[in-house]
Amino acid sequence: VQLQASGGGLVQPGGSLRLACTASGGSFRRLTVAWFRQAPGQEREFVAATRAGGVSTHYADSVKGRFTVSRDATKSMVFLQTISLSPEDTALYYCAASNTVILSSIRQSSAYAYWGQGTLVTVSS
Repeated sequence: VQLQASGGGLVQPGGSLRLACTASGGSFRRLTVAWFRQAPGQEREFVAATRAGGVSTHYADSVKGRFTVSRDATKSMVFLQTISLSPEDTALYYCAASNTVILSSIRQSSAYAYWGQGTLVTVSS
């Protein structure tokens, strides 16, 4: 499975961005796809995930109510719609995928076998 993340950029505080993750080379329906982010000097952290088949979505507390993860099976894509961005959201955002993630591990980066290259989100005035 190959993943390609896109949609990052520079946005002012309070702004929004829609990130996209395009998957290829596998059965998209069977993939749980997650977004992680890593800010400079910090550890990678879980942001959001959509389980295989789109049966459920999961969010970090820090983004709940501001970020929405969705998937389009016809295009093998997962989106992360972000609103009300703050400088604390500045990070390199990665999409990751796996077809063997169990629910209890969905927030752990070690549960994902496939990773995209990351797209940079910078929130600054």
